[in-house]
Amino acid sequence: MAGKDNIQVYNPAAFTARFMPSRALQALLKGDFNKFLIVRVEEMYRHVTRAVPATRATVHICLYLTEGEATMKIGSEQYTVHRHEMLVVPAGQVFSFGEKDVNKGYICFFHGDMLVGKYGKLSLLKEFEFLQVWGTPRLQLDKQTARFVLHLFKRLHQEYAEHALQHINVLQPYLITLLCEVNRVYTPALGQERTAAVTLANKFRALLFANVCTMHRVSDYAAALHVSPNHLNKSVKAATEKSPTKWIDEAIVLEAKVLLSQSPLSVSEVALAVGLDDASYFARLFRKHTGTTPTAFRKRIEKS
Repeated sequence: MAGKDNIQVYNPAAFTARFMPSRALQALLKGDFNKFLIVRVEEMYRHVTRAVPATRATVHICLYLTEGEATMKIGSEQYTVHRHEMLVVPAGQVFSFGEKDVNKGYICFFHGDMLVGKYGKLSLLKEFEFLQVWGTPRLQLDKQTARFVLHLFKRLHQEYAEHALQHINVLQPYLITLLCEVNRVYTPALGQERTAAVTLANKFRALLFANVCTMHRVSDYAAALHVSPNHLNKSVKAATEKSPTKWIDEAIVLEAKVLLSQSPLSVSEVALAVGLDDASYFARLFRKHTGTTPTAFRKRIEKS
């Protein structure tokens, strides 16, 4: 379906049918693959018929390479990974990629529900910052972690290829272990220490990125988090060295950059999409945080 920002939202079934219309690929996708699927990158990528435009997915996507390289635009930035590196696209994040990369490895799609069951719970998602929109998508693994991660991808792939989702109680602990191994070498943006301020700041950021186009006042976020605006200001600034107002402004600009670089919307339509009725104010805000105008930003992206 199309969202209000003109960027399509796909589940894995619709995504593969749209961009990889191949019976050979469909034969590899087993069970309820809107919940979980894993295939070799080369087995999926050879069926990509054209560049994938700006898209959002209903699931998290993890790409791990054993050979070659892969380039993907995630949010407003472009990332390239090589052997023994990972790219993670959180559910709901905008991504796009071309059709000329040559690589091997594994790609895994999974819904948050895959963490719910005998060995896990949905709150686990909060433990993995790289599955949040504000997390770092490109993950560089040390040699030992790369060996562990590759083994887990191979085991997940074998189980899925042979039994689909018949043995969720086998797939789930392997998936959770994989995420935990990656999380062990991931450096959170706010540091490792979990204080009350950091916890509140993380809740604020999660709420912000879910409502960036509709909630622009600190008082609205404070009310939603059941704290005073003053307490929210102090906590977020203590944890991140930035005020909630700056976080809000930067999130609006980031969403605008995504739309400018990955959608056909005009500048005024982008302003409306991020919740700003005044196109002039939007242009000033954008220039304040990027040093350039929305139009100039788009032209630079188109030339790159």
